[in-house]
Amino acid sequence: MSIEAKLAELGVTLPDAPAPAANYVPFVRVGDTLYVSGQISADENGPIIGKVGRDLDSAAGAAAAKRCAMSLLAQVRAACGGDFDRLVRVVKLTGFVNSTEDFRDQPEVINGASDFLVAVLGDAGRHSRSAVSAAALPRGVAVEIEGIFQIR
Repeated sequence: MSIEAKLAELGVTLPDAPAPAANYVPFVRVGDTLYVSGQISADENGPIIGKVGRDLDSAAGAAAAKRCAMSLLAQVRAACGGDFDRLVRVVKLTGFVNSTEDFRDQPEVINGASDFLVAVLGDAGRHSRSAVSAAALPRGVAVEIEGIFQIR
């Protein structure tokens, strides 16, 4: 099943690839490796802001992480000229969670992105990963995730 068909089956519409918010590019390709800049948690209403462990619980944080993964895929689609068939696999995610000092469930939050990518891509969505806490993230967002992908 194609990635577009799987997204449709899941009822997911990817956002347009977000434009950079500062002096950087959204992705860089080196050989068959695509490095995608950090994507912040945002939905159709704008940035998903707040500190996980105070303003959002783990489930809301995971939903924010899923939105980051949707933006990552949108960037991959843009980098591939709209041709998802060029995506080979997800290599690595680095997830940052804007969380309170005593919050300990960063992995469960970033699972929102990991679970989504595996649901859409199957085994090609399985990846290595880091999930870390941050005292603050740009614009006060709850989650930011960057990704490395292999493409054809």
